[in-house]
Amino acid sequence: MSDGRHVLVLPDRDAADEVAAEAAGLLGLAEEPRPLRDALAGEDDAEDAQWLVVVEDPEGLHDPGALAALAEAYDGWLERG
Repeated sequence: MSDGRHVLVLPDRDAADEVAAEAAGLLGLAEEPRPLRDALAGEDDAEDAQWLVVVEDPEGLHDPGALAALAEAYDGWLERG
């Protein structure tokens, strides 16, 4: 069961920025999600950071398949929050 959040994990900032913009358009969001940097646990090198785009979905209206496909198009993946 989802807690109303979809987390798209992307390999770099550029991909996260593009996915955030596309997700806003695809889902008709009032605001574009803001990409967040997520350093991998135990990693000191900034190059090992992933970027997250979090889409809040408290009513479960957004299609996880569409979000997964969007993330995968940018070498990322979807995690359920």
